[in-house]
Amino acid sequence: MWNDVELLINEDTNTGHFCSVREESSGLYQVDTLVKIASPEKVLSNPQLYASSNSNCSIVVADTTVILFDLSYQTILLHLDFDSNVDAVDVCLDDQFLVVCERNGNLHLIYLPKKKTILTRAMLEKAPLGNKKTYQHIILQQDKTSVGMYHLLLLTQDGFFHITNLALEKIQTGIAPVKLGFQILFFWKLLLNPCAPLAWSKNVLSLWDLHFLVMVYCWPDLFIHDFLLITELNNKGYSTNDFELKVIDIVMCKCKSCFFFLVMNSSAGPITSVVMRCFTEALPENRLSRLLYKHKFEEAEKFAITFELDVELVYKVKLDFVLEQLASVSVGGNGQDICSDLVVEAKTNLLKIMDDQYVVEYCLKAPWPTFDTAEKMLNHAASRCPSQIQEALSRLATFCCVHSLEKFNGIAWIEFLNSSDYIGDVLSHLKEGDLKGAQHLWLRHEFDDQGLQDLLNSIPEDLPSQDLCLWFRSIIVPFVRRVLPRGQKILARWLEQRARILELTEKGDWPQNGLNLAELGLPSMWMWIPTEDDCGSEEVEQVQSLVSNLRQLLDLYNKYHCRLSLSVFEKVVAFLMLDKVPAPELIAATVESSIRPYSVEHQLPLDELLLQYIKDLLERCSSQTTTLFTEWEAKAVALLGCIVDSDLVVDAVLAIMQKAMVPWSEVVERLVQQYLEMKGPKQDLLKESYRLMEMRKLLRGYGIRNFNLSNNTQIMTLVRYILKQDLPTSLEDSLKLAGAYKLPTSQIHTLYLIQLISQSQNEQCVTLLKNLPPAEAEHVIERLANWARLELQDKDHVSEEKHQMVIAQVMVEALLFLQRIQKDAFKSVDCENNLMMFKAIAHLQEDFDIFLTPNNYEDPTVRKQIQERHITAYENTRRQGPSQSTLTATPMVANDPDGKTKTISTEAGLRRLARQLQRTEQELWADLALRALGVGKVDKALKILRLLYEHHGTTSTGKVLFSAAQKLCQMLKADVPMVLPEGVDLPAVIHNLACQAITVCHSDLLLDCVELCKSTRAAMDVYHQCQLSDNYGFIDMSLAAERDPYSHWSFQDVFNEDCIILDPVSVLPVQYEITNCLLPFSSDRILYPLDCSCLSHCSFGKDVNFLKSLLTPLASMLQMLQECSQLELALRLLVDSFGSCLQHITSNIMDVKLGAQLHGLEALLNYKACLTGLRTTTLSSINSVAVALLHKVFNWRVVDCDLAIGLCTLLSKNEVFKILWKVIDNTWQNYKKILTVAVVGAHLCSLYNEEEEQKKFLSIITDAEWGIKLGQLGISIQAVFRQGPEMKSNLIPVLVKNRNTTPEIILQYCSTFGLNRDEVINQYITTLLLQEDDERPAGDPCEGRGEEKPLGHEDALERALQIIPLLQSTSNLTISLSAAILKLSPYNYERIEGVLRIIQKAEEQITSLPVNQAMGLLQHLKSYKRISPPTDLESNYLLENGLEPSVLINTRLPFHLLMQTTCYWKIISPELSEETFPTLLLISKLMKMSLDKLYMSAVNHLFERRLKPILLEQHKRGQKHPSVTEVFKVAKTITGYIRSIQNPEWAAATAHKIAQELPPGTVKTQTLNFCLALGESWLKDPKLEETTRTRVDTFLSKLNLQFRRSATENALMASQLNSPEHLKLTGEPAHLIVTLYEHSSVEQRFRGSASQTYPDIHAACKEIATINDVDFLKIRSMLLEKWICKTGPAPLSSSGLRLTFCHRSRALLCLIHIGDPTTLETQLHIPKTQVQYYLKCYIYLSQLEALNIPYTLETFLNIPKEGMVKGLWKNHSHEPQAVRLVADLSLEYQVFDLQLWNGLLQKLLGFNMVGRGSLPMLMRPLEQCQRCPFLLNLDLIGIANRFAQFSLTAFALGALLLIPCAKKKEQQIQGLLSTCDLIAILEQVDEHMNTGELAGVPSQVSCCPLLLLADLLDLQLSGNFSVSL
Repeated sequence: MWNDVELLINEDTNTGHFCSVREESSGLYQVDTLVKIASPEKVLSNPQLYASSNSNCSIVVADTTVILFDLSYQTILLHLDFDSNVDAVDVCLDDQFLVVCERNGNLHLIYLPKKKTILTRAMLEKAPLGNKKTYQHIILQQDKTSVGMYHLLLLTQDGFFHITNLALEKIQTGIAPVKLGFQILFFWKLLLNPCAPLAWSKNVLSLWDLHFLVMVYCWPDLFIHDFLLITELNNKGYSTNDFELKVIDIVMCKCKSCFFFLVMNSSAGPITSVVMRCFTEALPENRLSRLLYKHKFEEAEKFAITFELDVELVYKVKLDFVLEQLASVSVGGNGQDICSDLVVEAKTNLLKIMDDQYVVEYCLKAPWPTFDTAEKMLNHAASRCPSQIQEALSRLATFCCVHSLEKFNGIAWIEFLNSSDYIGDVLSHLKEGDLKGAQHLWLRHEFDDQGLQDLLNSIPEDLPSQDLCLWFRSIIVPFVRRVLPRGQKILARWLEQRARILELTEKGDWPQNGLNLAELGLPSMWMWIPTEDDCGSEEVEQVQSLVSNLRQLLDLYNKYHCRLSLSVFEKVVAFLMLDKVPAPELIAATVESSIRPYSVEHQLPLDELLLQYIKDLLERCSSQTTTLFTEWEAKAVALLGCIVDSDLVVDAVLAIMQKAMVPWSEVVERLVQQYLEMKGPKQDLLKESYRLMEMRKLLRGYGIRNFNLSNNTQIMTLVRYILKQDLPTSLEDSLKLAGAYKLPTSQIHTLYLIQLISQSQNEQCVTLLKNLPPAEAEHVIERLANWARLELQDKDHVSEEKHQMVIAQVMVEALLFLQRIQKDAFKSVDCENNLMMFKAIAHLQEDFDIFLTPNNYEDPTVRKQIQERHITAYENTRRQGPSQSTLTATPMVANDPDGKTKTISTEAGLRRLARQLQRTEQELWADLALRALGVGKVDKALKILRLLYEHHGTTSTGKVLFSAAQKLCQMLKADVPMVLPEGVDLPAVIHNLACQAITVCHSDLLLDCVELCKSTRAAMDVYHQCQLSDNYGFIDMSLAAERDPYSHWSFQDVFNEDCIILDPVSVLPVQYEITNCLLPFSSDRILYPLDCSCLSHCSFGKDVNFLKSLLTPLASMLQMLQECSQLELALRLLVDSFGSCLQHITSNIMDVKLGAQLHGLEALLNYKACLTGLRTTTLSSINSVAVALLHKVFNWRVVDCDLAIGLCTLLSKNEVFKILWKVIDNTWQNYKKILTVAVVGAHLCSLYNEEEEQKKFLSIITDAEWGIKLGQLGISIQAVFRQGPEMKSNLIPVLVKNRNTTPEIILQYCSTFGLNRDEVINQYITTLLLQEDDERPAGDPCEGRGEEKPLGHEDALERALQIIPLLQSTSNLTISLSAAILKLSPYNYERIEGVLRIIQKAEEQITSLPVNQAMGLLQHLKSYKRISPPTDLESNYLLENGLEPSVLINTRLPFHLLMQTTCYWKIISPELSEETFPTLLLISKLMKMSLDKLYMSAVNHLFERRLKPILLEQHKRGQKHPSVTEVFKVAKTITGYIRSIQNPEWAAATAHKIAQELPPGTVKTQTLNFCLALGESWLKDPKLEETTRTRVDTFLSKLNLQFRRSATENALMASQLNSPEHLKLTGEPAHLIVTLYEHSSVEQRFRGSASQTYPDIHAACKEIATINDVDFLKIRSMLLEKWICKTGPAPLSSSGLRLTFCHRSRALLCLIHIGDPTTLETQLHIPKTQVQYYLKCYIYLSQLEALNIPYTLETFLNIPKEGMVKGLWKNHSHEPQAVRLVADLSLEYQVFDLQLWNGLLQKLLGFNMVGRGSLPMLMRPLEQCQRCPFLLNLDLIGIANRFAQFSLTAFALGALLLIPCAKKKEQQIQGLLSTCDLIAILEQVDEHMNTGELAGVPSQVSCCPLLLLADLLDLQLSGNFSVSL
């Protein structure tokens, strides 16, 4: 089988040139291999192949294998293998069906979509012999006359088949069955002569003429299987010279424009595969692409030339191939020979390409293997396109300098060239630690702000700070300040962070290295030009602070050898001072004398400092375990006394408690107890910590000393350990431990209970549970139940039966207790289930020796097995009973009265066992119950039935109960003897059985049960009327309570008829006979679906009339009931019996005709006559019974309304109304009965449409309802009952005085009877509001009824507010209330508010009482709590008005007295405080009292009690800056109070008085300033008199002088300039300002670094000038004129002093430092970008002016600088100052004339000025060489020679190091080093090349002589020669 199919995508594609010699053009063809088919088995012979195709698919056959492909041969549609070779295949019906013909004769029809064979049939019985084909050809053709029908023609070896009726379309749609019904029309067999020549039999191809059938040509040498004519030939010549294809076998098929060939290999060995190839005509371009794809470049070049194609394309593809090879070689690191060949190949092909752009791009992207190659190729590209290659040459120079020639790599070079992220390159070098490479990249590229940030972030932390300082100082910092001024903040922040990190990374040089690095972030004031972003930046200030701290650290280390970390630097000094204190008694003095001044000076919080020292002291000393080291405790306690902040004091106490040894010393114990008694916000935390310490003491009693409880698990482990000790205090100690760690105590109680259970202490467990709180006990029992369940379940470990019993018994007791305390209904269900389970487990083990686990108990299978085992034992015991004697059998039950025996011998024990096992007893006891009933043992049967119903409420139980009840009815009817329990009510029991059956019976039995229940209920009621109860007619409440809800709902037990007792012997048999007649069939009768046995629903009996058997007992029973006046029973009997009979007949005779056919006409007539007689008798009896019964109902003590209405409907209308009015007239104050009767009448009137009569009844209903409602309140309505509305008002006084009367009742009463509501409401509200809470009117009807509490004020107010809107006029109400409000207690705000709100709600104007003011006062008083004791004034007021003292007098102010203005201040003054002031202010405003007086009192209070003590204490301690928060808060409050005083004189006097008492300081100055403001506002008052105004002026002048001196003194103190000399000048501000500007710190500031801290002279002088109104501008102008013209005499002019350019340069420099660039540009008219240049010009002009060379600024700016320099050199070269100026100007303006510089350098050498002139000039060329983009083309050797001429060999060596050629560079360096002093080179590197501006050049220069010296030293040591250095 050929099963291995491989799909190929144009693999092994070849092209061939097939053409005739005589053709003018050549043809190009292409053969593609598409599919490869192989056999996994060994092939012995060539396979027989076949292939064909159609419009949708292609078929390939190889021996027994058939494969279907799509047309592109990319998808296999079907692959099949058959038993024998396949001869022919074909597809049809849109490729839906495949027909396959096998060589064995089988024909297969296959449905392709489902790949299912639907027909296989053997067409030939015997296949031909040998390897001959059975089927030569197959033809499938559709029948043109019938759609969907096909003809199949099969050509065989000797004939053919014609098959018709092939319905393929029906087969496809599923219409026809799969079993085909085609028929063979005919079979024809052809007999041929074997010798006849056949063209196809010899596989020879020949060509014949179509018209004459003459052979034109023949190919006898070709073995042909098949052929296809491609095109017709137009010429007459044929040739096969160029068409020879050597194959074994060819099978060809055509598809569109291509031809597919199935070809086998013809090798000598076995055939392994068959391939399908596609033969198509090809284009030359495609052939060329194929050759290039196969990298046949020479052949491709020749082909392109032959076909005149693009030859450059061949070269470009070849170059691309070379490029790939170069890349792979560069990555793999192969040999140099390969690289050389590739480079030569690339050069050769590049020369052939005329596309310059391609050449440039190729040279740029090629990874050349060496630097020389890369340079040559880039130069070659530059020769063709120079503009695009210069950038690459510059990048190549940069790459060479950074990576060196030895490490050149093509791939790395291309990545570097294509990278546009210069910053990323710098960052990568920094991350790798290559600082030199990063520096060089920095020199050749400059960056922006983000680049600077990235650069700083990428610098490795391990990079030495020394290298960083050089680079940053000379390159980065100047570049940032010059080019990126905004980046100074970024740089400063990074330097500050990096300097701090050095403490960890470079500890050896700390803090000097950190100081050096941090100082780089500080600007030197006169060495740079400030920008807009410099002033006041936070980053610079942080760097300044860091530099200051590092300098102090450095001083400590250098002077005192004290090495400290930066973090503890500030605090450690104070710590050292405290460590030196010898005794705790000296702590307080040391703190006051040393520590406090130090903290004030360094602005450190003293309290926090002391707290930190205490903690540090505890950490150092608490680890000592001996008693000799307890001095720290006393020291800590002494420090604790110096802390003022209460919160910090508590923190310190907590720290001492934690670290002190347990047990505590007396000092610690006394300290803790002292602070435990105090009050504070952290008192709870302190107590909690103390409790934890107590726990440590507790644990020491159990031998636990060191412990660390980090989680609850560890704590519980400790608790378990304590409980295991089983000490009397174990539980108590465990609870203490849990409380200390906030753990739930329930878990501890659970553990303790488990321990008690293990000790069998049941009583202790229950006692403990009962002593727990209910909530906790509930939680503990729930946890205990879970534990017990798991414990009993673990049967392997619970070995002792006693332990099992104890667990179950304890859980029973616990769950019983839980039932009593549990309130959650959902949890109660779980509790009940658990209780049942544990009870059962306990009883089973105790009574039956059965131990069940909880899981076994819940498993029904296990329970059933146990029950069956004991039932068997019980039955055996019962069987043995009869064989024993009576004497033996009787004690068997007598000795087991309760049934509790280990061996079950009684039914009670068996039932108890079943009950414990939760198994149904129905299967056990149903038969026993019916058997006992059959033998008359009713008592036993009832017991069993009761158990059945209680425990087994199933449908079968319902059937049993129904049968038992019916059986008992039959027994009572027949008066059968039976054994009954004593005192049993058998009819009730029967009815109960019927009711129980109805609840559980099957639906088919439901109607019978209902009928039985109804009948037995009638029998039970009849029997009850036969008895004389012991309660003499009263209802037994216990029996009533036991009645079922259905009976209570269906039969109202309101009316109880008075009647004669019946004779049970006479009536019961008759009644049960009626019952049996209503159930004529027995319970044993088989009932069919929808069938019933009751009379009302059963069918007519055959030859039986069930009605006749009922009439006789019915008449007898009715007569007996009427004789005994049992009217209810008689009425029920009539209705029920007639209804059953009527329903029996109607249910059977739905149609008369149908009934006659079923039952016969005679039977129908009999039933009709019977029913007619029964109807007449029943209706007459019902009428008489209803009249008599209605009289009984109305005469009963409670009228049954529903029963009465029902009875009335049975009577006539007139008779009914007569009875109703008679009852109403004869009833006295029984309003409920009257209401019921009236309701009955109203309903009847509605039925009869009697409107007038209905109105009368409705009036009676209204009066009766009010009689009932008011009667509940203790009010009688009899006096106005059935009276007109005008008489109803007589009841109003009684209603109002009743406390239980609500507004709703009042309004309803008035609305019902149409009364005047306003009067009633006024009277009601007044009575309601004026009752105090403890008052009660005399004769209150609520007394003695449990309602003694009066109505609350909120409820009373709510009622009043609800009813007020209903008033039409409120004037009378407000008058009465306003007069009565004074009778209320002045402290009862609630009652007063209620009255005021009612008056306010009434909206009436009252002159005697301002309601709004009173309400506002009341609202303030309610939120106010009194702080002073009551005054005598209040006591007198209470006595005068006869009011009782209230408990509220201590917390509330008297309302009435505050409303009186004469008593206001006597009440308010004692209450004044800071907390109460806002409320008292609002009250005063509301009462329109003098607020000035209130504010003055408040100011004095705050100042004396709050502000003054704080300031005096701080002044005593010498603190310059007091506690800002507290002082500011109090001062702000006092200021606000003073500002609020309306009288200006009082306000100013109050403020001045305070200022006089304040100590010197800021607060006093601010107070004096505030006094000035008050005085000025006072002076502005236009109403002031002249004398007063004069007095105010005098006051202000003295106050102003005092204020200025104080403010000036404060300004000096704030700037730390308060020396005695300066303080003496506070009265002379101008002199003081001049003195301050001459302070020594001014000059020190500009000489030193900006990191030093100096006083701000300018700010202090400006503040002093502002305070004293001094002309500050005049003073500054005078000083500027003095200082700018200070040096040298200024030239005089006619106008006086003339400013020189020296003066102007100083002035401009000052302006640059004090002004921003925008302002300078505006004022000086100089572009802000040119300000620095103008400054340089002024300096040059000043130097020219010193040489007496007059230049103006305009002249200097416009003059040619080179001419000016040469002229200056020509005329003044003999002057040293001029030579220096010429050097500066030449460097500034880049005048590089060799002759000039030759002479200039000589003069500089002669005047000893080389260091100034030549060195900067010579360093700049070397730096520019590094920056030059044309570094590869520079004459670096010539530059080195220039350096060597000036003996700067180090710079010369640096220039030579930049040479890119390695050989040339090495030769030049060796020549230079051989002729110079090596030591001098190293010295020049250290002296002149350490600025960092030359990147890595200095280090390389240093390495060259060092390496040479090392070689020479080796030679000397080896003895070759000696050298003297």
